[in-house]
Amino acid sequence: MPKKGASSTSRLYRHRGDYSWRGIRKEKYKPKGEDWADIVRQVLTGSHGESTRFHFRYFEISPDGYSSLETHRHEHVVICVRGKGRVRAGKRRHTMCFLDTLYIAPDTPHQLSNPFEEPFGFFCIVNAKRDRPKLLR
Repeated sequence: MPKKGASSTSRLYRHRGDYSWRGIRKEKYKPKGEDWADIVRQVLTGSHGESTRFHFRYFEISPDGYSSLETHRHEHVVICVRGKGRVRAGKRRHTMCFLDTLYIAPDTPHQLSNPFEEPFGFFCIVNAKRDRPKLLR
């Protein structure tokens, strides 16, 4: 059953061919902070009045960019769809390539980065209701 005030209208966000979608705005990764660099996000589902219990987002990390090193109680699924990138998840480090999929468990310290020459783009699925990240730097 949809949440009160939720949109009951199905929508198509047409892909523009450049890793952006009509009707979806590009935003900063986070409102502020010095613990990350050169990331933009686009929320495709979850902040437009839908009743979903998840948010589906596209992030893009420019060359030499990185996310916060953080931990939180909610989980993520990350799917690489552009270029490649590096991920720190707990004590493990991985290089992600096209369509590699990573599950990040709750309370796992994690950070995504792009030491490569091309943008690192990935879909990220996360719970709609989630706790605030704890920075680890």
